[in-house]
Amino acid sequence: MDNWVIRHSKTYNKDYYFNTVTKESRWDKPDVGDTEQVRVSHLLVKHRDSRRPSSWREENITRSKDEAFEILKEYQRKIEGGEETLSALATNYSDCSSAKRGGDLGHFVRGQMQKPFEDAAFALQVGELSQPVWTDSGVHLILRTA
Repeated sequence: MDNWVIRHSKTYNKDYYFNTVTKESRWDKPDVGDTEQVRVSHLLVKHRDSRRPSSWREENITRSKDEAFEILKEYQRKIEGGEETLSALATNYSDCSSAKRGGDLGHFVRGQMQKPFEDAAFALQVGELSQPVWTDSGVHLILRTA
């Protein structure tokens, strides 16, 4: 585990792993040979039951899970129909702060994202768009970019 150290998160009151060279942090113990990474962009629609039901767009999100899903399905239809790009929709409508980067989350390895999001991201081929993915944050569309 060269370059990896164990640190403690005061916020979550649990230990995590930190790479002193790459500045990467993760909850799961990294494998020395675990270098598989992906790069994705995403569009997030939060709902009132999200773990933090507010965003840069809306201070208090009141929509239901069903409403969030319907909104996301419409975005998916526009992307798959060629009317819009995920990047353009994310920039204007995503409830994630990554909106200012067109939804780009950059590169990450396993253990850095919520499990359903991570599993979906690693299952995609480069250029492939996911089906809706539910996490504690809300519902996402994920586009693998690398």
